[in-house]
Amino acid sequence: MKISDIKNHLSALDTLTFRLPDGSAVPAHFHLTEVGLVTRHFIDCGGTERTENVANFQLWVANDDDHRLTPDKFLRILDISKKVLGGLDPEIEVEYQQGTIAKFGLAFDGREFILTNKQTACLALDACEIPPKTQKSACSPAGGCC
Repeated sequence: MKISDIKNHLSALDTLTFRLPDGSAVPAHFHLTEVGLVTRHFIDCGGTERTENVANFQLWVANDDDHRLTPDKFLRILDISKKVLGGLDPEIEVEYQQGTIAKFGLAFDGREFILTNKQTACLALDACEIPPKTQKSACSPAGGCC
């Protein structure tokens, strides 16, 4: 989801709910503590130089159980963030504290925002010499194929 997408969704909502991938809700008294532009400049294992930009949202839960962030307030925070995001409309990455700071993608199901699991991947599979997935065969540990 991009910044323009979340703005469209927020403008149609009365309340905010964020769900974790396991279906549980981020506590309703969460705060949006940061909106940032994260630029990653790197070289993949095949030697290709790459640059990625994401809009980073940090959701944080404090002990102020009566706090509620409204869609309008969220939109105002996004408006202020133009200073950092400039004219970019990057994909959104959400940080949320779990056992460590976890990073999620963001989706919308028509009523709620869904934090989606992110996966690592090789960007230069041809350079990594990863064999193609093959069909598993039945073999025994003594057969030398396992």
